[in-house]
Amino acid sequence: MNRAALLLSLCLASVPALAAPLPPVLGTTPVPSLAPMIKKVSPAVVNIATRGTIRESGAQNPLLDDPFFRRFFDVPKDAGPREHPFQSAGSGVIFDARVGYILTNAHVVENATEITVTLQDGRDLKAEVLGSDTPSDVAVLKVKPDNLAQMPLGDSSKLEVGDFVVAIGNPFGLAHSVSHGIISALSRSGINPDGYEDFIQTDASINPGNSGGALVDLRGQLIGINTAILSRSGGNIGIGFAIPVNMARDVVSQLVKYGAVRRGQLGVSMYTVTPDIAHSLGLSSVSGALVSQVVEGSPAAVAGVRKGDVITSVNGQPVKSNSELRNIIGLRQVGDKLDIGLIRDGKPLHLSAIIGDSTSEPARP
Repeated sequence: MNRAALLLSLCLASVPALAAPLPPVLGTTPVPSLAPMIKKVSPAVVNIATRGTIRESGAQNPLLDDPFFRRFFDVPKDAGPREHPFQSAGSGVIFDARVGYILTNAHVVENATEITVTLQDGRDLKAEVLGSDTPSDVAVLKVKPDNLAQMPLGDSSKLEVGDFVVAIGNPFGLAHSVSHGIISALSRSGINPDGYEDFIQTDASINPGNSGGALVDLRGQLIGINTAILSRSGGNIGIGFAIPVNMARDVVSQLVKYGAVRRGQLGVSMYTVTPDIAHSLGLSSVSGALVSQVVEGSPAAVAGVRKGDVITSVNGQPVKSNSELRNIIGLRQVGDKLDIGLIRDGKPLHLSAIIGDSTSEPARP
């Protein structure tokens, strides 16, 4: 038997062994299992059922504007957009058991007038929305703090592509379903251009109903809130997105304190630094945000930021793109002091700015 045939026969012989179920112990070595970690964190993941009404958003029939048509068919003069009742389901994570705070997606509780939270032990609790922020898709609910379990928060800034993760939620109403995978990419944006994005991409199965559920690491720490999938069919194809827990934490602190996010602004218009821009400006790296306009009287103008500056960091945090800078500024509180690192005429420079209120001027990064 030649070498290739021998190798093939060995591979085929190993197939039944690989397909057979693994015993709990191989010799004296336990078989790796996620079960202990999942048992520990699952009680902090909840099902969220909502009821409410939604106004018909489609275009109104133009015939309703015709007086003859309205009179002939006896259409009331005040007939307008209709309201439809709806029911939906999602997931959530208890992050503060002492006071009964639950973290979920804003879209899970949008337009809801009745919210019921179901715990792993089968208890149903009525919930109220403490605060909701559509641009970041984060919401905080409050329930009666009666013997609840909470999930420890991790640090999403330490994540790396290839890290193992577990998604826990209620896809298609299947309570406490668990899937696993890896982190496929970090800092994804462009999913919702009007929102604040810094998504974790994962191939752990995420489906409708998983929204608001937990993405955890192997230590059992919450590292993200599952929020969206990329799919042509509406089901999982291995591309899911989660809001990093560090970003969610910044939003939650304001929702708990104010009930809304007081989004700050710097007062600049930006372009992401491309290879062509980097070459024309003589930059050593293709990263940062190029200032194309500074609003007169804005925090940026007061700090001394000029058109043509390339912002490379904020409070020591590197800025790789326009969207990344928008996230950093938009999640800061009004009045926060920033150390802005930039490059001007090829030389590094640091400026100090105070975040302004985005409601006082047109919203810009």
